[in-house]
Amino acid sequence: MPRPATRHDLPHDPPQGPPHDLPHAPSDGESGAPPVPLAPTPAQTVGPFYGYALPFPGGEQIAPAGHPGTVTVHGCVRDGAGAPVPDALLEFWQAGPDGSLTGAPGSLRRDPVTGAVIGRNGVDFTGFGRVPTDADGHYVVRTLPATAPAGCPDAAPYLAVCLFARGLLHHLFTRVYFPEHATAHAADPLLARLPAERAKTLLARPDGPGRYRFDVHLQQAEDGTYEETVFLAFR
Repeated sequence: MPRPATRHDLPHDPPQGPPHDLPHAPSDGESGAPPVPLAPTPAQTVGPFYGYALPFPGGEQIAPAGHPGTVTVHGCVRDGAGAPVPDALLEFWQAGPDGSLTGAPGSLRRDPVTGAVIGRNGVDFTGFGRVPTDADGHYVVRTLPATAPAGCPDAAPYLAVCLFARGLLHHLFTRVYFPEHATAHAADPLLARLPAERAKTLLARPDGPGRYRFDVHLQQAEDGTYEETVFLAFR
């Protein structure tokens, strides 16, 4: 069987023509023109790639299929100019109806051939959802009403949110509180420490029967029409 040729097998013929036949860039002395400074290459952010691997079918359906207590939470992710962010990704985490944080390990189903996640089993409440924003920066999740985590007697019911978006070197954390728990908000360790105007950025507003709207603002508007959403740092 013939083997592939390498550079050592090729004939070593001398190059044809004098060396000055090769093209070359003129030096400053030859052109007579002063050197021209080149502009630096613009910085670029790699990605985002959230929409290719992280979303899975039914990621917005946190509540078990057909559960009568399902509520809808939806909204828009906007940047500092008020423009929608069309390729953000939001993760929602919440305690179960009994306040537990165990979720439902093994409730996600995978394709036996490809190994890709094909959705939930439709029965268990996992307390976890993952949803991308659409072309208008909008998202929607369907889940059970929020409850306070067990062992946190002063906490008001909330949904924990983790946000990934273009230009963010680190993901952001925030929460969604609900208006029907106003009494509990006064004692909540987080809300009680915030000025009233800042606390409002964590409050969903009613938007129809069993439906709430919660918009996320990555920065405060220059004209002050809305405040930046409160984001949390964990130490």
